[in-house]
Order: sequence, then C-alpha cells, then structure tokens
Amino acid sequence: MKVESKVGQAKFRNPKLRDCGFTLIEMVVVISMILILLSIALPMYNQSIIRARETTLRQNLATINKVIDQYTLDKQKAPQSLADLVSAGYLKAVPKDITGNSDTWQCDEEDSLKSIDQTEPGIVGCHSGSSQVGSDGTAYSSW
Repeated sequence: MKVESKVGQAKFRNPKLRDCGFTLIEMVVVISMILILLSIALPMYNQSIIRARETTLRQNLATINKVIDQYTLDKQKAPQSLADLVSAGYLKAVPKDITGNSDTWQCDEEDSLKSIDQTEPGIVGCHSGSSQVGSDGTAYSSW
C-alpha cells in the first residue's frame, strides 16, 4: 500500500482546471476590439439621429406651408397664426420645430391682400426659428 502525502498532490494540477477562464491578454484584446467597433459605430449613429431630425423638420415645414396654402384657398384669406390652422381643423396640432418646441416657428407675414374680401394680411409661410446650422451647412431658419 502506497501512501501519498497531500503535499505531493498539490504539485500535480488537474489538466481540466487549466483551461477554465481567460487570460488577461485575451480580455484586453476583446475589450480593445469592442472599443474600436464602438468608436466606428457611435459617430455614424449620431449622424443618423441628426439626419432623422432634419428629415422630420423638412416634412413638418412642407406640411405647414401646404396647409397654409390650402387654408388661404379655402377661406379666401390667409391665417393669422398657426393656431388658426389647428382651430379650423387643418392640423391636429402645431408640429414641433427642430428645437423640440412648437412655439419657435417663424411665420412670414404677407405684404399684400390676396382678395378684395380680405381685410387683413396673414401668414404665407413658415420656417424654423432655430439658429443652428444643418448638416448641409445651411441654417435651419433658411429652409
């Protein structure tokens, strides 16, 4: 009968235990690869958010200006404010500007009366009230 000491057993490790876990170098490589991918993806994500906001602004501007024209043709007078479009049922609500507020729209007042029955001038169009510059280099207020 052979007696082994516990000290002798500590010298020989189980080969299955050696393959458990990751080394520090493996972890550093994986984390650095994730950071590289994030550094590529984040600017693209931010740019897509900006493009989506600009597309929404363009659609809102087109809708508002189309509804102003429709109101003017139907009522034979221009609306006095965007609230007139909502109260007459042409819009459910005034859409939000690129700033996130619906009260920052800048409306263009008409200089002349379009019909004989019209007693006061109204608005003929709107543009953004933001002072920021779009991704194409033009100011949002000039759209």
